[in-house]
Amino acid sequence: MSAKATSMDDGGSYQWFRIRLFKWITWFLSSKGNEYFCEVEEDYILDRFNLTGLNTEVQHYAQALDMITDNLDEEIQDDLRGNLDLQARLLYGLIHARWIVTARGLAKMLDKYKRADFGRCPRVLCQSQPLLPVGLTDVPYEKSVKLYCGRCEDIYSPKSSRHGSIDGAYFGTSFPHLLFLVYPNLIPPKSGPVELGVPGRSADVEGSRRNRRVREEQDAQAEGVGEGMSTASVALKADRYRPRIFGFQVNEIAKLHRWQEAVRDRQVSRLEELEDNA
Repeated sequence: MSAKATSMDDGGSYQWFRIRLFKWITWFLSSKGNEYFCEVEEDYILDRFNLTGLNTEVQHYAQALDMITDNLDEEIQDDLRGNLDLQARLLYGLIHARWIVTARGLAKMLDKYKRADFGRCPRVLCQSQPLLPVGLTDVPYEKSVKLYCGRCEDIYSPKSSRHGSIDGAYFGTSFPHLLFLVYPNLIPPKSGPVELGVPGRSADVEGSRRNRRVREEQDAQAEGVGEGMSTASVALKADRYRPRIFGFQVNEIAKLHRWQEAVRDRQVSRLEELEDNA
């Protein structure tokens, strides 16, 4: 290794030195903010069929792939090194999105889900249901990762700013719904205790804080409704998350959504009648 590559005079060289000491994937997974990712097996990465089309998504594709698989030439130029690290992260993220919808990838992410590595639902009635990462789009650089709750079927932003800056395309739009399709016994009930583990005292304290925040937010929203906006208008503007697997809505959830929307439309009609008569 050249003296320039092992120099610790600046942060970039020190980071490069650490990467060369350890396998790139091991270094990436151990970095702060990357706790949502799982390890993609090397044989999956080396099978070029699994990487079809990624060469058009990533600059310096060949060098980025060599970097991930620890085959990069040590004499790489300094001006290319920083950009190459960013491209290697992008490439690994896009490979990761494909890996976690395979049987082996789902099994690895299932272990993280059971440990609640992705956090728990902030909704009080979900009783600390573990969450799963999901992207709102499969195109990189568009939307950050969100967390999906299988109990309330809604999505939330990560608490940590490090996790909140992760690209949602690194997990894709299908992963959590495919996981529940493959492991239907893990679909959480709509009521009752969480079966994956009982939260401890620290979780109870955190839950009480969440309860207080939720009440404050609900009070603030209730105050906003009365300021020149009708309840029916607010209900009509409410958006909802629609689970999809490879672009198609999940059948059972789609039927439930149609029923819920029909009920909502009837309630909105009643509200409009009451507001007209008031």
